[in-house]
Amino acid sequence: MVGILIFAFGVLGVVGLQASMSKAQGNAKYRTEAANLGNELLGKMWADTAANLPSYGTDACKAHAPCADWLGKLERALPLGKAELSWDAANQEVHIEIFWTRPGEGSSRFDMRAVIS
Repeated sequence: MVGILIFAFGVLGVVGLQASMSKAQGNAKYRTEAANLGNELLGKMWADTAANLPSYGTDACKAHAPCADWLGKLERALPLGKAELSWDAANQEVHIEIFWTRPGEGSSRFDMRAVIS
């Protein structure tokens, strides 16, 4: 009887450990996806002409085709995914913030800054 009780507690511990590992794996997947999406947008900006860089701001992004395509990809890849983008022409710096919220958890954020010259 005692052996069965010890075995039952062991099984419950393993199930709990597997659940927390699954949650951590999901979080890591979304962080990786956000980093890849940020790098993809940065690559698009480097490849675009300097005259189009102001079009990558949060308000103007939906009107600029490469940026709008990227926003659609972000919304499909991350749960409740959205981004805030800014372009500082004086310093030639781009600031990319990506936000997402997993169901039942708080929101997460990926922040990236780079200089494009």
